[in-house]
Amino acid sequence: MKNRKLLTAAICGLLQVGQSATAADSLMDAFSNGNTDLSFRYRFEYVDQDGLNETAQASTIRTRLNYKTEEYKGFTFFIEADNVLEAFVDDYNAGAGNSPSRGAYPVVADPEGTEINQAWFNYNFSKGNGVKVGRQRILLDNQRFVGGVGWRQNEQTYDAVSGSFTIGESKLFMSYIDNVNRIFGEDVPAGDHDGETIIVNWSNKINEVGKVTAYYYDINNKDAAAFSTATLGAKFAGKVDAFNYSIEFANQTDAHNNGVDYSANYWRLDGGYKMEKATLIGGYEVLEGDANKAGASFRTPLATLHAFNGWADKFLGTPNDGIEDLFIGTKGVISGYKWMAVYHDFSAQDGGRDFGTEFDFSIAKKLNDHTSVLVKAAFYNADDHATDTSKLWFMLTSKF
Repeated sequence: MKNRKLLTAAICGLLQVGQSATAADSLMDAFSNGNTDLSFRYRFEYVDQDGLNETAQASTIRTRLNYKTEEYKGFTFFIEADNVLEAFVDDYNAGAGNSPSRGAYPVVADPEGTEINQAWFNYNFSKGNGVKVGRQRILLDNQRFVGGVGWRQNEQTYDAVSGSFTIGESKLFMSYIDNVNRIFGEDVPAGDHDGETIIVNWSNKINEVGKVTAYYYDINNKDAAAFSTATLGAKFAGKVDAFNYSIEFANQTDAHNNGVDYSANYWRLDGGYKMEKATLIGGYEVLEGDANKAGASFRTPLATLHAFNGWADKFLGTPNDGIEDLFIGTKGVISGYKWMAVYHDFSAQDGGRDFGTEFDFSIAKKLNDHTSVLVKAAFYNADDHATDTSKLWFMLTSKF
């Protein structure tokens, strides 16, 4: 098991505070007045992928239990445990070596296991200003660069020291990450990535005009050298009446132990127009690459990748020749049913290959105060990348 220096420091720090002669009684009250939450998430995932002899049928249940103390003099402690079980059907490859006997099946990256998903203590020294130490969730902007991969049953979290600061309309987030707890779980090497990563994200609202964001992500991944990168970027998002838009640009270079010398850019344009019963959406995203140089493409190893470039997950790693994703769709809510439909056209950024197209659709409804249901589908039609793939999901979530 990987070193958990920051997690240990968080727990020890809390215990040291609790042993204080002047604060012990009040801290006991903070613990006794704390709040506990319990949730269950059942999901059935079906995958039919050309080139594999079997279709995947993954039936899994995630149970999540957490506890948070009441704040005392700015201090709060939080702990959360997750358990993922295979239920009814387990005909799938859990990925990264978790199920070596199921290589004939497509990958559904939901391995069984029990883990401490989060365990941190936080100190707020004023409103909007605080420091958090321990295993924590980090979700920045749209999670294109730093996220939690919340779609998978085993969430991605970070052993880190983080600070959040607010001055007027400006917000600054900074973090030092010691370890990434990835979706594959702690039973396989790919489940933990040790490193020394620095995250800086600043944003500022400009009256009614919009919001500007600037960021710098310096990833030093000691277990996967290809993920060691330095990314500097900026984004502007605005709204004019019923029309909303955003434009984003970033440059990435190799860093630290990365063995490939490269520089690649990222572009994204988004637009949406809200009508009476639906919203039209569209955009264009580019991750640069080099068809003649392996490992020189723009990558986002800490992202919630499932949310980008199609739900079929055919582009979790950027191809060597980069990717251009032109997409258009619509979304809305009818009688409590929240729905979305999106069409993607994928091609290479360098070299002109046509990768393929994809159609995604989802519909969700909140059944009551505790339970919601989701049905979702993705259909990837391959041209010159991967193979034809169809995915279907049914998910039932209950929170108490």
